[in-house]
Amino acid sequence: MDAEQHTLAAVLLGVIVLWVTEPVPIPVGGLIGVGVIVLLGVASATDALTPLGSPTLFTFIGAFILAQAMLKHGVARRFAFRMLSLPGVGRSTFRLVVAFGLITCLLSAFVSNTATVAMLLPTALGMLAVIAKLLQDRGLVAPDFNPLRLRVGAALILMLAYGASVGGLITPVGSPPNLIGRGLIEEATGRRISFTEWMLTALPICALMFAALAVVLLLLNRPEIRRIEGVEEYVHRERATLGPLSRAEWNTLVAFGATVFLWIFPGLVAVFTGTGSALYTTISGRLNEGVVAVLGAALLFLLPTDWGRREFTLTWSDATKIDWGTIVLFGTGIIFGSLLEETGLARTIGSTAGSALGLGSVFAITAFAVVLAVLVSETTSNTASAAVVVPIVIPIAMAAGVNPFVPALAATFAASFGFMLPVSTPQNAIAYGSGVVPITTMIRSGASFDVLGALLIIVLLPLLVGLTGIGT
Repeated sequence: MDAEQHTLAAVLLGVIVLWVTEPVPIPVGGLIGVGVIVLLGVASATDALTPLGSPTLFTFIGAFILAQAMLKHGVARRFAFRMLSLPGVGRSTFRLVVAFGLITCLLSAFVSNTATVAMLLPTALGMLAVIAKLLQDRGLVAPDFNPLRLRVGAALILMLAYGASVGGLITPVGSPPNLIGRGLIEEATGRRISFTEWMLTALPICALMFAALAVVLLLLNRPEIRRIEGVEEYVHRERATLGPLSRAEWNTLVAFGATVFLWIFPGLVAVFTGTGSALYTTISGRLNEGVVAVLGAALLFLLPTDWGRREFTLTWSDATKIDWGTIVLFGTGIIFGSLLEETGLARTIGSTAGSALGLGSVFAITAFAVVLAVLVSETTSNTASAAVVVPIVIPIAMAAGVNPFVPALAATFAASFGFMLPVSTPQNAIAYGSGVVPITTMIRSGASFDVLGALLIIVLLPLLVGLTGIGT
């Protein structure tokens, strides 16, 4: 390697060590790396910081602000109870666990996975208390039995944590690794992935993943009873306390609905006119996802809840509570990805690793990418996993003469895995911290789902990319 590549490789390796071991917060590790790169002359400050203008960064900001409004005003909680009140859901433990997982998946497609789990955990624990009381009344457990030790509780809480990770894959904004991976792929290949294309590709995989998740959790943590009573009454009481939709909730729904519609509108136009039409080119160019996201978020500061008092749906103090650290981490990841390409270090890594590992086909590289991403995500955050693995996979594919699109997208999906340990994801930590899930149960269930999920990605993703034409 020449001096520039050597210096960049050393700095990048140092940043990866900081991300994995976390002696400083993960976003700070990325900022340290960017600063060192400029100080050592790898790139000028202007060149290094230019990628921070990426539209994907603004998609992050807008989506996070919209999710903050949904959490603040209780829109997400209202949706959860509405789903749980569907006929028959509260009468069977199997249906309850599956319904709770569906709620988590759908919410986490647009709301932070961690926030979704934190919001729904009290509801899950409340339902678990109802089930435990039912078991005590029937004499199936001792009066002093600890309800936190129920197998159905482990299934319910793990469904909450794992379902959030699965649902986060459905949309590009569902999880930070999605936006990070998509940005790196578009930077390296020049192929844009629209909101609609992502959903069409991810939805079948996520549906099968969810089915596999339900089977794994209910088989390994078989509920003590099947039919239950009292949960429907609990849900009814909780819904009654919510009351009618408030003005703030209506405003949040208007802003959220408008944003999602504009995100998918270019895809709808493409269905009727084709991607080569002038109309599609104009609309997709102007309705950039980053611009739509920030405009949708801006609506929250314009729609009033009390005009007389000049009160609006969201205040800037609310917006400051979003995960700005993830936004910074994404920005630094884009910077490193850009410099890897510009300095030629990506090609060097790819040619060296490809020849050493003997990876020469799409299937082999995709399998390698998925396994590596899953292993890394078990020991560090999913966000850092995407930032580390995707830039490695792309040059390996290029060096082998393989289109890097499928392997890189597979690595992006697999970066959201990591189900075995409490430290793998924040939602795992929340589930373990509830006291309902023993560590051995989490490892057993998580390892089984890791394997099944990885196989689904390796087998299905290449087929779905071919069917949907994503990124073309």
